Amino acid sequence: MKTATKIMGPVKKTFIRQPLHIVYSILFVVYLAYTGLTTPDLKNWALENTLTLSLVIFLIAFYNIFRFSDLSYTLIFLFLLLHMYGSQYQYAENPFGEWLKDQFNQPRNQYDRIVHLGFGLLLAYPMHEVFSKALHVRPFFSYLLPMEIVLSLSALYELVEWVVADVVFEDNQRGMDFLGMQGDIWDAQKDMALALAGAAVAMLVTAVLKARSAWHQK
Repeated sequence: MKTATKIMGPVKKTFIRQPLHIVYSILFVVYLAYTGLTTPDLKNWALENTLTLSLVIFLIAFYNIFRFSDLSYTLIFLFLLLHMYGSQYQYAENPFGEWLKDQFNQPRNQYDRIVHLGFGLLLAYPMHEVFSKALHVRPFFSYLLPMEIVLSLSALYELVEWVVADVVFEDNQRGMDFLGMQGDIWDAQKDMALALAGAAVAMLVTAVLKARSAWHQK
């Protein structure tokens, strides 16, 4: 009983008493439905959002076991919005990426790069919370492990994406469009590097802010 209390912490407010979580949930469902109803490629949308729904199911399943901070839920919500907007179109044809391409004279649509960077930048801190507050690992590893997990998940995603493109899409060009390579043979490696860079920045900022907070409390 004491062990369970240590992991779960004090009694948490029920979902119905968490206005912010309710708002995020409603907005998520509405925006997911909107992207599904307006997408020009339903198959691509469905494939892209299997990971979205997997993450949401995970959050729901562990909601009463480990409760993230409101900051972490906000970061997760922002990443889901980025990803759902990307799933509405082929990443290589994303309208915002096309706008950036025209405005800054870019050689390619960069929206997929933004999402991979956002994966590390926005999700590293929630991972850090799990390691520091739920698993109580040493401070050094609570910063290192999120970066390692982001890199590992990025590599796994690239492998899964390759298998899906090869198996689901019979047309090689549609498979290439799903991968979003846009002619860049190092696309997967650059995506992984951006995710790792985002995680490193997030952990550096977190460490600096926590150090400053601890110094001011002295």
